[in-house]
Amino acid sequence: MCTVRVRVYTRSPRADVRAPLPRLAVDVICETGATAIERRSLTVAANELAITGLQGAANTNLLLFCSALVFFMQAGFAMLCAGSIRSKNVMNILIKNVLDACVGALAFFAVGYGLAYGRKTNKDTAGDYIGEGNFFLSNSATLTGEGWTHFLFNWAFAAAAATICSGAMAERTQFVAYLGYSALLTGFVYPVVVHWCWSSDGWISSFNSSKWSDVGFIDLAGSGVVHMVGGFAGLMGAIMLGPRTGRFGMNGRPVPMPGHNATLTVLGTFVLWVGWYGFNPGSVYALKDLGSAEQVGRSAVMTTLAAATGGVATLFLHRAFNKVWDLVAVCNGILAGLVSITAGCHVMDTHWTIFTAFVSALILRGSAKLLLKLRIDDPLEAFPIHGACGVWGCLAVGLFAKKKFLGNENYGLVLGGGGDLIGVQITGVLAIAAWTSVTLGVFFFILRKLGLLRISGSEEMEGLDTSKHGGSAYNMEKGGMY
Repeated sequence: MCTVRVRVYTRSPRADVRAPLPRLAVDVICETGATAIERRSLTVAANELAITGLQGAANTNLLLFCSALVFFMQAGFAMLCAGSIRSKNVMNILIKNVLDACVGALAFFAVGYGLAYGRKTNKDTAGDYIGEGNFFLSNSATLTGEGWTHFLFNWAFAAAAATICSGAMAERTQFVAYLGYSALLTGFVYPVVVHWCWSSDGWISSFNSSKWSDVGFIDLAGSGVVHMVGGFAGLMGAIMLGPRTGRFGMNGRPVPMPGHNATLTVLGTFVLWVGWYGFNPGSVYALKDLGSAEQVGRSAVMTTLAAATGGVATLFLHRAFNKVWDLVAVCNGILAGLVSITAGCHVMDTHWTIFTAFVSALILRGSAKLLLKLRIDDPLEAFPIHGACGVWGCLAVGLFAKKKFLGNENYGLVLGGGGDLIGVQITGVLAIAAWTSVTLGVFFFILRKLGLLRISGSEEMEGLDTSKHGGSAYNMEKGGMY
């Protein structure tokens, strides 16, 4: 008779730094008289167990590292938002970015994660439209290392969605309204969309074996789930708030209100670009074999090409129409390219990635002009970048997804895969847009009726930093800055 014993060797915190790293050992212990076949079969089983443990450790390391990158994007959003608004409102936008992480963590822990992925303890499945358990991580006793990092990774995504919304509503929103929509978005609106699209129980999820169609909605890292939710939430907020005082003249034409610091805008853009390498490659969720390693690497390269193409295309578009080489436009173009490839970076080839990002530059410019035509004030162009380009990113998968990467017959329409995939992508886009617009639209409408949405005219003229946060973000005296 043979048995398998697993031993985990760990290094004491006080051990010499040159000591070996933690390692796993699997012993095959056989009693006298065990046959060679018994020994061989148990050895194979032990090796498989060791490999499984190493695969789990590799996946945990990938998610932990990528969670840190995605969370670091909060710093990028903070710098981008601060640089893109007027100096009298910088502290206001920064505290909102900080609290997106704090409020988002608590709301997602308490309710959001359970609504996204939760199942009741006595059930193997959840509903098609919403999760049903694991609130406050009540099932944490059964979590593995991968389970803990799965929560962390998804929280970082939820915080990003909330921050997108705050940019569209900058410089005129009451602080209490911000706290309300941040909690609602991360605790309810966003998790429901996650359940639809990423849970194995979701009605349109590609991970649901009993889904309503032969093919599910494909959105690797959230062109729709994250960026559309944040973008459409911001659009509804901007509509309900109305434009900033003085943003449009008596003739209805927009009056420029440039951000106060291009350096911060560029810094924020680069931080976000770096963070996207956690956003997209990390959403493969595995680094356990050559196949998953290829997906991770391909996703990173497509992310790079999309960012570069979006920036260059927007540069020349702005030059052609406005006769200037505009720095801020390039930054927005980079972000538009990144958003557009977030859904399909793992299933698209290089030339279709570049084409997708080029089209995103056109969509960015067109949707931004449309908002101004409709007198909708979006200080950071959050809806054009995240909402409109998020829609395009999801649709691009249905057009250009490659059969080789998908592994089935429901691939991109342009490549000959038929209309099933693009049909599901359109359905998913419409569902996300409708759900987010209705829920947040009603919420902002109620706040407006209660007088809790927009600050007063005098507070807006003075600036939120002085009127609400105790002083300016830039403390200066006649003798200089201190």
